[in-house]
Amino acid sequence: MTPRNDRRGARERILRAAVRRIAREGIDGVRIARIAMDAGVSSSLVHYHFASREALLAEALDYSYQHAADVRIGPGDEAVGSSRAARLQSMIDQCLPTTPALREDWVLWIELWLRAVRYPELRPVAEELYARLVAWFADEIDAGVRVGEFARCDPQEVADRTVALLDGFGVRTLIGDSTIPLERARRAVAASLASDLGLGEHLTTEPDFTNAQRSAS
Repeated sequence: MTPRNDRRGARERILRAAVRRIAREGIDGVRIARIAMDAGVSSSLVHYHFASREALLAEALDYSYQHAADVRIGPGDEAVGSSRAARLQSMIDQCLPTTPALREDWVLWIELWLRAVRYPELRPVAEELYARLVAWFADEIDAGVRVGEFARCDPQEVADRTVALLDGFGVRTLIGDSTIPLERARRAVAASLASDLGLGEHLTTEPDFTNAQRSAS
């Protein structure tokens, strides 16, 4: 392994360790020495890569988002069904805390919200991550409108509203609000999106949630 590849590998190990530690302990409770131990590197190397807790959180969030993107459906992926509506339902499930890994990602997002309120330098990070998420939905909606599967609408506006609903329902599901179980959250977001797209009350007739429920158990 070359020194450059070794450094890249060490940085990735640090980020993986940081994601897990932040999700368990919160950014304020994280100890650099613990992250270093988890990653198998020295504390000085962690400090070399990340000058502050805010920098560490920003990088960990970006790493987590990019890692999640590796398993998200893309423009040419038809594995979840032939319809754009089925694809949107899958996207909703990937944006709610439906699995242990997604719950971990959600904790990082909440940490970002709290820190961005207090530290203006983190606000562009939050804005960029939201822009990517909204664009993901907007592109899929726009594609469905263009082929006539969805009613004409403003894809950006519908995507923004969908992401806002995911935020609200996702937080209540994450904290264990008994009035918003996961299945109710996903149905509510899907129903709103279906209405916006002229599909009636339901996004799909047979939503596939079996795999997400199995992973979450």
